[in-house]
Amino acid sequence: MNKIAITGKGGVGKTTIAAVLSILFSKEKKVIAVDADPDSNLAASIGFPESEKIIPISEMKDLINKRTEYKNGFFKMNPKVEDIPEKFCPEYKNIRLINMGVMKKGGSGCFCPENAFIKTLVGHLIIQRDEVLIMDMPAGIENLSRGTASGVDAVSIVVEPDIKSIETASRIEKLCKDLKIKKVFAIGNKVTNKNDENYIVDNIKGIEILGFICYDSNFRNFRGAISDDNISLINQIDKIKSKLGGLR
Repeated sequence: MNKIAITGKGGVGKTTIAAVLSILFSKEKKVIAVDADPDSNLAASIGFPESEKIIPISEMKDLINKRTEYKNGFFKMNPKVEDIPEKFCPEYKNIRLINMGVMKKGGSGCFCPENAFIKTLVGHLIIQRDEVLIMDMPAGIENLSRGTASGVDAVSIVVEPDIKSIETASRIEKLCKDLKIKKVFAIGNKVTNKNDENYIVDNIKGIEILGFICYDSNFRNFRGAISDDNISLINQIDKIKSKLGGLR
């Protein structure tokens, strides 16, 4: 069983890596791919047909209000979510795609039916489901509560040879420690030479690096679907997948 969260600074390639991992794992097992990044592109990267028509969970207001029994400012904190993946989320080539949508932030807006529903669903996916779970996270791990984080097999932080990316990785690693997540790794992306690899190794302190992915100008601002034309990228990520697949 593998529950893997992919995170890192914005623009480092989280979605591309999450998409390729989902595709690779789907050749062996059923996969649930969770798009928890507000800039949602995971479905398109995997190649879901009509990905732009997939409705984010957070926008299913009628469903959320019904399940949370929302009325006059009061709502259930543990709504029923067990049937959500099969009833409301599309499946394509052995991958079930769940687009979480945007969680509310700031002040009392954090305490709302939408966030309660999403957090309950995330907890269900991590703790109760048997599929491989690949989560494309925002620049952090805010969608993981203290109660569900213990069910994550690994958090993989995507970093590039850039000080801002390294600093973000350090902050995420500290959050993981606070949540008692034991397995935290780094994936070096957009490296062009050995100096880039050395820069990441020298500056990522205390985080095991699973591997490096070479920079490819064809993937700059990439928004299309992964295909067999991307064989070099796929092969590089397959080596990382082999390490993640062996986690126990």
